[in-house]
Amino acid sequence: MTGSVAAPRQSTAPRERLPHVPGRLPAAAALPLLALLTLCCAVAALGTGAFPITPGEVGAILAHQVGLAGANGFRSDQAAVLMSIRLPRVALGLLTGAALALGGAVLQGLFRNPLADAALVGISPGAALAAAAVIVLGPVLPAVFTELGAFKLPLAAFLGALGTAIAVFRLSQVDGRSSLAVMLLAGIAIGALAWAGIGFFSYVSTEEQLRNLTFWQLGSLGGGGWAIVGPVAVLAGGASVLLLRLASALDAFALGEAEARHLGVDVQRLKRTGVALTALAVGAVTAVTGIIGFIGLVAPHLVRLACGPSHRVVLPGAALAGAALVVAADMPARTLVAPAELPIGVLTAFVGAPFFLFLLLRARRAWTL
Repeated sequence: MTGSVAAPRQSTAPRERLPHVPGRLPAAAALPLLALLTLCCAVAALGTGAFPITPGEVGAILAHQVGLAGANGFRSDQAAVLMSIRLPRVALGLLTGAALALGGAVLQGLFRNPLADAALVGISPGAALAAAAVIVLGPVLPAVFTELGAFKLPLAAFLGALGTAIAVFRLSQVDGRSSLAVMLLAGIAIGALAWAGIGFFSYVSTEEQLRNLTFWQLGSLGGGGWAIVGPVAVLAGGASVLLLRLASALDAFALGEAEARHLGVDVQRLKRTGVALTALAVGAVTAVTGIIGFIGLVAPHLVRLACGPSHRVVLPGAALAGAALVVAADMPARTLVAPAELPIGVLTAFVGAPFFLFLLLRARRAWTL
């Protein structure tokens, strides 16, 4: 695998020297700027709500929690709201945005087309269907499954996401290459089947189960709590770290499967690993937040437009951009219609759908659908 790391750097180096083009950011500056943007969004989200907390008070509370002496200037009720409600919600938003965006970037690299996204190709609906089945069928599930506790929903969503990911990936292969038309049609079909399944479970569910199922259809970070964030961090966070390690192999894969093999990349292993880890990351967060669309489409493209196509920048950059987008969208979601809460999936769709149409119009001459 040594060759698969060194060779792609040579092949992508000319593209990484594109900062001379107006609007392009040097790779060395892009990631720190995105990290700073994500941090600013997180601090703003921690202080935004019906109970305002200033950035200085946020910093003082967090400093006090880690045991720094002299950290004061806040009230006990502010600390309780921040640590018990807002911090786990923001942490869940960061994990969700990073997982969805990173999964989208990896799928786009594996499919070698710009429209691959966990929601568009049916992975997110598949994960939601499996989680919906667990919600409704929970009382009749085997005891060994129910003993998984907080890991039960993420595991079920992972299995649902993995099944749909494998199905779409296999259906999209035409003469050894992924077909955009087949991928989109397969994703639409599998997504429609998943929604039909969710509709069936909604019909046979109890009133309490129906409220939980309705939550899936629009997405929200309202279910965030430390008991939930922990399992999601283990599953989605671990999968995301492993996805980042695929950057060099994806750069080689972008040259074509034959070229990637000559460079030492195990192509079939790369496909299996990328699909499985994406399904795990997306399934884990979808199990908690429901379906939040278009993050996996918008975030990677924003990074590519700003920094170029190298996956060594696109993957971590997309994770940071996705985290910032979800946390930023959650602020108006919980303030615009206060005291009620607007589903975050509505806001991401308002941004993502026009962006998706922009990509279609921009590249329509190059595609043969």
